[in-house]
Amino acid sequence: MTDSQLIREIKDGNVELYATLMGRYQKKIISFVFHMLKSAKLELLAEDLSSETFYKAYRSLHSFREVDASFSTWLYTIARNTVLSELRKQKATHLSLDDSTYVPAAPAEAAPEQQLLRSEKVSMVREAINSLPEKQRSALILREYDGMDYQEIANILGQTVSSVKSLLFRARASVKAQLENYFAEPAIMKEYEEMKLR
Repeated sequence: MTDSQLIREIKDGNVELYATLMGRYQKKIISFVFHMLKSAKLELLAEDLSSETFYKAYRSLHSFREVDASFSTWLYTIARNTVLSELRKQKATHLSLDDSTYVPAAPAEAAPEQQLLRSEKVSMVREAINSLPEKQRSALILREYDGMDYQEIANILGQTVSSVKSLLFRARASVKAQLENYFAEPAIMKEYEEMKLR
């Protein structure tokens, strides 16, 4: 069944099908929310805010109109607004920007120095992304991690496609500038260029 068919069935009273619809987007929404929360060190709230997103979507499903946006775009918009609301609540605590403690495991044969260097590089990229203004960070996450096209991002952020392209250009330029400050070596910058941020 397509999302549209599921939504029609749910609206007609087959509410148990909402679990199927939720299952299609759960991992993506948790990942998106997690990345949005990293800058405020609130990653532990990712599952709670994702659940809140799905609850809000369920309660508002009767008002969802497919002519306005796809279900996924509508859901990401709810997730983003839920995160922004939580960040506003937390703002008073003045939490600093964070690079996550998670570091991808290096191959067993990698030397400890290489593991440490790789860990530092990953942390620097994370810190650079986390320091971006909210809209730039959201656009970059949606494009690079969720693989969305410009129009989908524009719909979620309430921007035009040209504004999204501008946000992405500024985000990438900012990340690159921050990394150049730390890694002047051409080999390291080349590795950054080859990373997912394209």
